Amino acid sequence: MAHTMTSTFSLLVVDDEPDLRTLYELTLLREGYDVDSAGSVEEAWSRLGERSYNAVITDMRLPDGNGLDLLRRLDAAQRAEKTIVITAYGSAENAVEALKAGAFDYLTKPVDLRQFRSVVASALGRGPVAEATPAARPPGAGARSGAARQAALAAQAASEADRAACAAAAADAPGSVAAPHPALQRLAGASPAMQQVRSLIERVARGMAPVMVQGESGTGKELVARALHEVSPRAAQPFIAVNCGAIPEQLLEAEFFGYRKGAFTGAAEDRQGFFQAAQGGTLFLDEIGDLPLAMQSKLLRAIQERSVRQIGAVSEQPVNVRIVSATHKDLASEVHEGRFRQDLYYRLNVIQVRMPPLRERVDDLGLICAAVLERIAREAGVSPPPRLSDDAMAGLARYGFPGNVRELENLLHRAVTLASSEVISGDDLGLGDEAFVDSEWQALEAPPAEPVPPTVLAGEVALPADLVAHLDAVERAILIRALAQHRFNRTAAGSSLGLSLRQMRYRMARLGIQVAEHGTE
Repeated sequence: MAHTMTSTFSLLVVDDEPDLRTLYELTLLREGYDVDSAGSVEEAWSRLGERSYNAVITDMRLPDGNGLDLLRRLDAAQRAEKTIVITAYGSAENAVEALKAGAFDYLTKPVDLRQFRSVVASALGRGPVAEATPAARPPGAGARSGAARQAALAAQAASEADRAACAAAAADAPGSVAAPHPALQRLAGASPAMQQVRSLIERVARGMAPVMVQGESGTGKELVARALHEVSPRAAQPFIAVNCGAIPEQLLEAEFFGYRKGAFTGAAEDRQGFFQAAQGGTLFLDEIGDLPLAMQSKLLRAIQERSVRQIGAVSEQPVNVRIVSATHKDLASEVHEGRFRQDLYYRLNVIQVRMPPLRERVDDLGLICAAVLERIAREAGVSPPPRLSDDAMAGLARYGFPGNVRELENLLHRAVTLASSEVISGDDLGLGDEAFVDSEWQALEAPPAEPVPPTVLAGEVALPADLVAHLDAVERAILIRALAQHRFNRTAAGSSLGLSLRQMRYRMARLGIQVAEHGTE
């Protein structure tokens, strides 16, 4: 096929079925791309030897091999092309293998052309593709829209070229050293385990492959998820973090997928769900192992179909999000016990990042403590930051840290408050104080308590014009009073109200109560 259109982006389509190959080519040409095609692995490799491309779109099954062969060759040659693999419908194993081999994303047959355009645009760093068909365009609009698209692409290319030139100039400056990304610097520690974590984040951030972060409570799994997002091409788009274990089961579907006005009693307006809020960015599903089986099925479908339906809606909305999940549970055992869906497990656990517990990287204690104390001092407007005495460091090194880095942070917050000078001693740490030991971390694992039915108030009261807003205001005032009475310790304040720490956190987040700057767990 002769290609006369000049484009910023060049693509190679690899498929042995002429009709499908032509369909893909025409679809991409209409989007303003420069397209070449091949019918086999060897023909594709020959094309790649002649020029470079921005992306390669390949079928999995080819006459002389499969798409994975092409991915492995590209990886071995350290080629920069992003790859999108097309697999047979329902072949989850092939999709997982493709993502592990370095594919940016995958599509299943029969290919939905709207999704096809969206995935290609995402791989190339373009914004959402506008839906337009020839029938919907006014007469004569085709040439104008094509010219506008070319102008937009040229402008984007110029902008990207300027950024690349600036980066290259900075890298070539005498004595310059590429500094680690700030998101990676927040993962403090020089131990081999932490170096491996940072290296893995850098390698997998550029793709779409789902990532599972494993680690005990308090190890910093959300820091890993945020680093993956901030290092990735999606950094400018939303990062939405969800604690799956903190949401009451009856609210899960509404929170994840949103709802339409009037869908149920109390639905006074349309509301986005987590998937819509994360559009174009990253959706972090913390404690994914706590999701009930019914919600696991709905989540699996949303991930597979890349679309969600709001409660009360008649049609689905396409979504483009990268899924990062985390758990402290052994999900393989959960699958074996029938508490977690095997197909969802395989879908989420494509790439695994393990955050080591603090006891396995005691050598990092000094760096972590310095970073935490510097942050505490900065937030309090104090200079210089406090430091730990030798006996304090020795005491920390002997401590087991069941709550990991989160417990260390709370310990240092308390020590800074109690210390009489800028040097924190072993006594200031209070590691022998039994009141401090593990109850807080056990509360993190506790299942949500059953809701207490509301008390019926006697007497006539004025009816609020907005019951939901009224009840939120009452709940917010009660939570703030409880927090103040317990010196902003969320565990103690929640316990006084019959709430677990997870329930307390969920309510505080929903009602916009922030106490992190001076509070503890």
